[in-house]
Formats: sequence, structure tokens, C-alpha cells
Amino acid sequence: MAGKDKHLLNRDGRYFARIVIPKSLRPFLDNKTELREALGPDRRIAQARLATAVAGLQGQIAIAERKAQLASGRPIEPGRYLLPTDQIALRDYNSLLQFDIELRNAGPNWASMGIDDLRVKLLRDGLAGKLNDDTLETLVGSRIDRYRVLGNTTAIRGTDEWRTLARALCMSELEALARVVERDDGDFSGKPEHPVLANVEPEVDEAAPVMIRDLFERYIAELKANGKGIEAEKRWRPIIEDLIGFARTPDALKISKKTILEWKDAKIKSLSPRTVKDVYLTAVNAVFNWAVSNDLLSENPASTVKLRVAQKVQNRPKGFTRDEATAILRFTLSYKPKQTDNPQTQEKPQTSAAKKWAPLICAFTGARISEITQLRKADVRIEGDIPVIRITPDAGTVKTRKYRDVPLHKQIIEKGFLDFVDASPDGPLFYPPMHGKRAVDPAKTISGRISNWLQKENLIPDEVQPNHGWRHALKTTGREVEIDSRILDAITGHAGRTAGDDYGDVTVIAMKKAIDKLPEFSI
Repeated sequence: MAGKDKHLLNRDGRYFARIVIPKSLRPFLDNKTELREALGPDRRIAQARLATAVAGLQGQIAIAERKAQLASGRPIEPGRYLLPTDQIALRDYNSLLQFDIELRNAGPNWASMGIDDLRVKLLRDGLAGKLNDDTLETLVGSRIDRYRVLGNTTAIRGTDEWRTLARALCMSELEALARVVERDDGDFSGKPEHPVLANVEPEVDEAAPVMIRDLFERYIAELKANGKGIEAEKRWRPIIEDLIGFARTPDALKISKKTILEWKDAKIKSLSPRTVKDVYLTAVNAVFNWAVSNDLLSENPASTVKLRVAQKVQNRPKGFTRDEATAILRFTLSYKPKQTDNPQTQEKPQTSAAKKWAPLICAFTGARISEITQLRKADVRIEGDIPVIRITPDAGTVKTRKYRDVPLHKQIIEKGFLDFVDASPDGPLFYPPMHGKRAVDPAKTISGRISNWLQKENLIPDEVQPNHGWRHALKTTGREVEIDSRILDAITGHAGRTAGDDYGDVTVIAMKKAIDKLPEFSI
């Protein structure tokens, strides 16, 4: 049958055993793309030699995989490639015959070595179950250890599983020795006679592992190449490690839908269903979907895993009411940092400025708080006679990855914001200039401090997100004063809801007319 000869290659009348090397293992095999072993010009003889040759080539692949794992600091886990006893015995049989070929190729001194009759007797006694564990260990223990290192067994000495495997390896060696005797007479066509080896099901080729960590790194690298991924990397890496730890394997090919379901059920015992659904399952789905679309996996085991989450109870508006917003702005605009004699504990002036100005600007622009705390002096300018701020990816993170110019409400001007900008040095307005690579986004650090500060002062109502409440509030007020929804989206940086929204531009003049409709706060 053709399937039995899938590793048999015919090149110009000569036959070879051939195995393609997985890309991840090629650096450990001299960057070759495949392994070959010559089998001669006779097809019948080549077919007889094929199984032994393939076993030898698969052994090289296994060694390369182990080198790859050790190089990554993650040795192969016992039991990772579990095989039934009969298939381990077949591997052992083929490996011993491959070793016999190597001895014959080494020259007459090695090839003429005789068979030890005492060892043959011990192997027969071992197969019959007549030997104790110590003698079995001496006979075949090192080979059992080898298959444990390769991940094919977890058998522990002294257990029934270990003795069964040891007896099977005694049998495989006896069969191999019988072939050696036949070969000494020039007959290389012999096949195993013991029923365990003669009737073993053909082993399905073990696919090269697809490491979950590698998928994650490549997915994040692609996001970063497109200017994204920093937050996902920070938030999702522990989730990926959590899945690997739960599944007890780093190989994505070993992750089934059942694994994901059991992991999901385990997580909801300690986390809210919404966190499991929106963070944990979302992270794994994103990485596996990327792997499928890049032909690294054939399917996503998490794609059909669902988690029902009850709708959040909402007892109030999502945004600040007018009174709540007014109370916050009165507090922030009057804020003065505590004075200390220790410069190390004194609040930086940029942080104090952010606490004062960022909430007011958010109140009249509906901007995301970090879009304001990342503003630079150059981002504030006069266009014609209209003061505007430019929210741009050049300054930091913008969710839509598009810049927008937003006019400043007259109350922001009256409170002295432009004077503050004029007096500030070039560079960021709300955090000190930073040089070199930044481990953390300073604008998000500042926005987090503002949020924590206002919560500590009990100014943030329950069920309102401290920094997102301004966006909801502006949209609410905008509808009350009948600002066009397309213009409201342009001011706040929300994506258009229809294809038609992408046609034409919302100009600064149009936004200025809309922002002028927003009522002032009693501050």
C-alpha cells in the first residue's frame, strides 16, 4: 500500500528513506530541510530496509527536538509523547537493528562480534517474567530511561507498567538478535515473528510540537509591528502561562477543546465569569485564531467554547451627573499639592498640573484620560482664532490610531490653561521628559494616579469608571444640546457607525460650533 511507503523516495532509480525536518528543528540539524538514508537500487530490498532506516532518522529528529527544548530552558516533559508498550517495543526493535547496521558499516572487527548466549538466556527469562527488578534494570533499564527522556513513558521502576515495558524490551532485543543472526548469513529480509511486534498498529507520525509561547510571541510581534500589542503582552502573558501550567504541556497541538473547557471551569471558581470570558478566553482565542490564519494550527480548540455572563446590574447612569462632575472639577481646579521639605517626597509639578487640568479637558472633550495626560506643549496651538489640542499617536496611545484636532471650550481658556501651556517647557505637559526605552507608559501611569486619587477622595460614585465617566457624560450632554452624533464621535474619537460616516471630514470649525453649545460648569 502507498501509505506504508510514504517515507520511501525514488531518485533516478535509487531509493532513499526520507523525513522532512520541522522548521523549528533545522538549526539543530545543520539547517538541513530533510534527512535521507540510501537504501540501494532494488525496491524490494529498499522496502525491507525502510522501517529500520526511518526509525534511525526519527531518532535524529527526537534528539534534535530534545536539543531545542534544552536550549529554550524547557526540557521535554515525561509523558509528553506517550506511546503504548507495543509501539515502544517496535521503536526499540528498529533502533537495535539500526545500531547493527552502524556496526557493520564500521568494519569487520565490529561486524564479526558474536552474540552473548548468557544475555540471550537472561532476555528469555526476562520475557518470561522470571527476573527480579534489579536484573531487569541491568538488562534494559537504560533503554527504558531513554524512552522516558523522549517523553514516551512515565513508567516507574517496580510498577506493573515498568515490568511490562521491561519484558517487552527483552522481547524486542531477542527479535533483533534473531535478525542479526540472519544478517550474518546475508539475509536482510527478516521480519519480527513475535505477535506483539508482528501485529502492532503502525505508529502515527508525531507532529512537530507547536509551542504556545512561540505562538504568543509571534502574535505580539505582529501587533507591535503595527503599533499595538504592548498592553496585550503585559496583560495576556500571565494568562498564556496559566493555560500552559493547567494543561501541563507547552504544545498547542496537545490542547483540545476539553482542555479549554476544564480550564474555563477551573478559572470561574476564583474569578468572575466576565473576567474569564472577556480576558482569559479572549486572550487564548486571539492567539489561536492568529495561529490558524497563519497555517500554524489546523484549528482553534477554544473557538466554540462559550461562557454565559449575566448582564451587569445598572442602577444609575454610566457617566457623571452634572452635580457629580461639578463637584469633581471644583475639587481638582482648587488642588494644591502638599509641601514637604524632602524633594524626594514632593509631588512633581507635572503630576500636580495633570490633576488640575486633565479632568476639566476631559469634561469638555470626552477624551480618554491617557489621551490628555500624554499631551505635549506642541500639541496645543491656535488654528485661525480657535485654540485646539491635537490628540495624536505621535504622543502616545490613541485607540483609533488616528489623530484628531479638538477645539478647547471657552471655560478651559478662562481658567488659564493656555497660560499654563505657555509657561511650560517643550515636551510633555503632564510628566517629566523621559529618555530611552520606557518600560511603562508614563501617560497611563499619571492617568492611573488621577483615578486612584479621586477614588480615595470619595468623589467617584459606585458603578462609574473614574476616567471613562467623562466620555459618557459628554455624550449625554451633547445629545441634550442637540449636537450631531457624527460630530460628537469626531470630538470623542469614536469610530463612525456606518460606511457613510467615513465620507467627508468633521472640521475644527464644525467641532467648535458644537463645543460652544456645551454649558459651562458652576466652578
